[in-house]
Amino acid sequence: MQDLRMLMPHSKADTKMDRKDKLFVINEVCEMKNCNKCIYFEAKKKQDLYMWLSNSPHGPSAKFLVQNIHTLAELKMTGNCLKGSRPLLSFDPAFDELPHYALLKELLIQIFSTPRYHPKSQPFVDHVFTFTILDNRIWFRNFQIIEEDAALVEIGPRFVLNLIKIFQGSFGGPTLYENPHYQSPNMHRRVIRSITAAKYKEKQQVKDAQKMKKKEPKTVLPHDPTADVFVIPAEEKPIEIQWVKPEPKVDLKARKKRIYKRQRKMKQKMNSGNTK
Repeated sequence: MQDLRMLMPHSKADTKMDRKDKLFVINEVCEMKNCNKCIYFEAKKKQDLYMWLSNSPHGPSAKFLVQNIHTLAELKMTGNCLKGSRPLLSFDPAFDELPHYALLKELLIQIFSTPRYHPKSQPFVDHVFTFTILDNRIWFRNFQIIEEDAALVEIGPRFVLNLIKIFQGSFGGPTLYENPHYQSPNMHRRVIRSITAAKYKEKQQVKDAQKMKKKEPKTVLPHDPTADVFVIPAEEKPIEIQWVKPEPKVDLKARKKRIYKRQRKMKQKMNSGNTK
């Protein structure tokens, strides 16, 4: 949220809402702040983040599930831009193909584009916001425009918006569009748990089957008379009885050691006689 506030100089922050309050209270807050567009973040179960984009107070509004969030501090990209500068908005051509994407495109343009001659904005255009549709989701990226060759270097942050519903009013009202491909985080976690449980059950069934096989009595097959057809009997060697004791083997190493000791003793005797 802080990264988006830095990228949008025309934004006005407000305190956290109480969970007991209804979402229609946000329209009153927008009226007090003199705002006609609103981004509201709603966290649930300390692990799921939802984003509301609303045109206050008459609507329409859209609810998204925010996925794959990466902040500026986390990414540490090499790109950089002037704080408060105006961004270019780049949209995927798929936004013009379907009516609900065309509605979201207009809503994103009105929220993320900086108003002209806004006092907190800088008169420079040095970065671009890209909105791409892939896998029925909207992917947000922020790139720096390098002046020399107009190359793009990513700055951050980055996140993915998974559309849930589009409402006619602001934070409610009749449903204009409902995403048929949307799967709630609870259902997603449930599917993952069921897959892991199925793998565990399969392993347990294999182990039980192996135990049952070990307990079963082994079937003894009758002797097949044709099994020994190609077996060639080995030649019988004559039995030789040795009556004479074999000669002991000469240990050459021990013999060399004895000869070496004799020579050494002879040299010592010769040396002692010469000294006398």
